[in-house]
Amino acid sequence: MLQTLSVGIVGYGYATKTFHAPLIAGVPGLRLAAISSSDPAKVHADWPDVQVEATAAALFARADIDLVVIPTPNDTHFPLACAGLAAGKHVVVDKPFTVTSDEARQLQARAQAAGRLLSVFHNRRWDADFLTVRKVIASGELGQIVHFESHFDRYRPEVLNRWREHADTGGGLWYDLGAHLLDQALQLFGLPESIMLDLAQQRDGAKTPDWFHAVLHYGQSRIILHGSALALTPGPRFTVHGNLGSFVKMGLDPQEDALKAGKRPPAPDWGVDQLPAAVSVWADGACVRREITCVEGDYPAYYRAVRDAIHGKGINPVTANEAMQVIGLIELGLRSAREGRTMPVSSVEFQA
Repeated sequence: MLQTLSVGIVGYGYATKTFHAPLIAGVPGLRLAAISSSDPAKVHADWPDVQVEATAAALFARADIDLVVIPTPNDTHFPLACAGLAAGKHVVVDKPFTVTSDEARQLQARAQAAGRLLSVFHNRRWDADFLTVRKVIASGELGQIVHFESHFDRYRPEVLNRWREHADTGGGLWYDLGAHLLDQALQLFGLPESIMLDLAQQRDGAKTPDWFHAVLHYGQSRIILHGSALALTPGPRFTVHGNLGSFVKMGLDPQEDALKAGKRPPAPDWGVDQLPAAVSVWADGACVRREITCVEGDYPAYYRAVRDAIHGKGINPVTANEAMQVIGLIELGLRSAREGRTMPVSSVEFQA
């Protein structure tokens, strides 16, 4: 019987409340032991049995905590992760890993020196729609992929007073949603040959980019990543064209909405996406279209894998090196947007 791992989370903002706390609590072998917060009543309203520490330092100092999770503003990831590793803890950092590649390399080196697991919460690898598009591409049914389009479109017309909307380092939609889409693209296609990024601030009062359009080049294939805060009627989540067929998926994975509504895994029908996907192929001189049921989404799989990796029974589900490639592309994209040109990707720059 493997020892149950005690987990502490830094802060009780949106990411902790919606994602990390309920996912950790739903995974056998993990115990949500403590959360650092200046508002204990807010924590105890949801988690009455979880202890509250006043500061991250107090949380890290606890001898009973095996793993610390850092779902805090992006520009605090690096110093907090450094402190967690220095305290001898395994560390999970929310995406984006850091705000610079240099910080990412330093964290990876510190984790290796400490002999501790360092992982990054790229949870959308376990979206129902992404698992489905990955399965369809891997089947070869679409043939050679020549066009892949991934959209994360939302309607958020009001600029809120929150750190994601501030003009601080690591703010804006490219760091927020772009990190998800880049990680998914890397999982499917590896590093691109080049990247071109266009950014805009489209909402009244916006202080950071709230629209992005990135084009990744893979030979003659094009991978398009797009995000918007002013899409009341969004288009497809995924559009994929190959030389043998096409794939289209509407709608977003349901797990975030389920968590926001207070549903916690493992619940019946967890991760079931009710919106079908469609595959179209050319057969006997005609287009043949069929709907397919999506693979079930599984955010808890991330923390199950973290648990197993700490026990030496599996691999790190999202390594620091993988997350560092995302940060490298974020930075290179920002340079592309500033200079108005396509930037070549050197694989050497994206390694530790």
